[in-house]
Amino acid sequence: PDNDESAGAKIWTLYISEAEKYDKALVERWKTEMEGILIFAGLFSACLAAFIIESYRSLSPDQGQLTVMLLAQISHQMAASSGQNGSAFELPTLRPMQASAGGTALACNIMWFTSLFLSLSCAFMATLVEQWARDFIQATEMRPSPIIRARIFSYLYYGVKRFSMHSVVELIPLLLHASLLLFFASLVAFLHPVNAIITQLAVAFSSIILAIYVTLTILPTLYSDCPYRTSLSTVFWRLRQGIWVLVAKCSSPHIMADPDEESSVPRCSQPPGDKSTMIEVMAHHATQETAERDDRDQRALVWTVKSLAANDELEPFVEGISAVLWDSNGGRKLYDERIKALVHHPQVLLASRIEGLLKDCNGGLLPAGVAARRQISSLKALWAIARLSI
Repeated sequence: PDNDESAGAKIWTLYISEAEKYDKALVERWKTEMEGILIFAGLFSACLAAFIIESYRSLSPDQGQLTVMLLAQISHQMAASSGQNGSAFELPTLRPMQASAGGTALACNIMWFTSLFLSLSCAFMATLVEQWARDFIQATEMRPSPIIRARIFSYLYYGVKRFSMHSVVELIPLLLHASLLLFFASLVAFLHPVNAIITQLAVAFSSIILAIYVTLTILPTLYSDCPYRTSLSTVFWRLRQGIWVLVAKCSSPHIMADPDEESSVPRCSQPPGDKSTMIEVMAHHATQETAERDDRDQRALVWTVKSLAANDELEPFVEGISAVLWDSNGGRKLYDERIKALVHHPQVLLASRIEGLLKDCNGGLLPAGVAARRQISSLKALWAIARLSI
């Protein structure tokens, strides 16, 4: 059995290679995100603590007001003991405005302390995620045997999925966002008894920030190519998908039965399935056969050739031209128009670039083997391009 296990080492080595591309990239991304969150949460908590120190005083009794009340009471008692009419002395009372200010101060401090608690919790959870990421990498590299490493990779990866670590990591920036929103709300409450104009400015700026946040949250749920996203985007996506499926089932059952049938819903907002993730929908729209995809492909190829300034960089691209245009059974048709567009594009002129690559082989500066390989690939590419006009 041990020999049979060892025979699969090469296969498991390939699994490790592929798993490392995804798992290590994911873990490194988590570590980078947590480092940024730790820095921001630390600075934000320090700033928030300064506001709390200033606002906390409003929860304590006003010592000046207490002194006035005590002096008035002493005067009242002295007047009564001397035989004067004590009814002429009345204890000062709090004004209604002062009572309402106390309620505002209480709400302000509650929101600020909650914001500080969320910020510190976010920093604490970020340190835990960094530790979990280090433990994951260490556990997958501690054994030299590829079979054992592969099984550890698989075991830990499915453990990450089982315990929903992705959701825990996504929760951390959500806590920080909630802390920021509470900070802005408490800032408005703090400025309310101070000055009406400053309060209105704070409300205006806070409303603008909230509107931007809501927009950035909703946009990726409507357009799969939108680069903006917040921690709540996934929640809105699931909610929107559920509503879309429910409406489609109730209003047009045939749409759900035949997904290839055209509907009145815009293509950018149609999910391929009711359980698809945002990444899956993005990949579906990116690879779907449309005129927009062909245009993107053409622009990408133009940019690629323009960026390959040196002949050494252009050579791998030239080697692939004959393969995409011709095979053993004859010509391919998929890339014909795209290669023609590269040949006639004024900023690319692919045929001229290939001729320059071919002439470079005659300079005597290249090793014989490299020059021969470059000549063959250039001639094959020029022949394939020439066959397009036949």
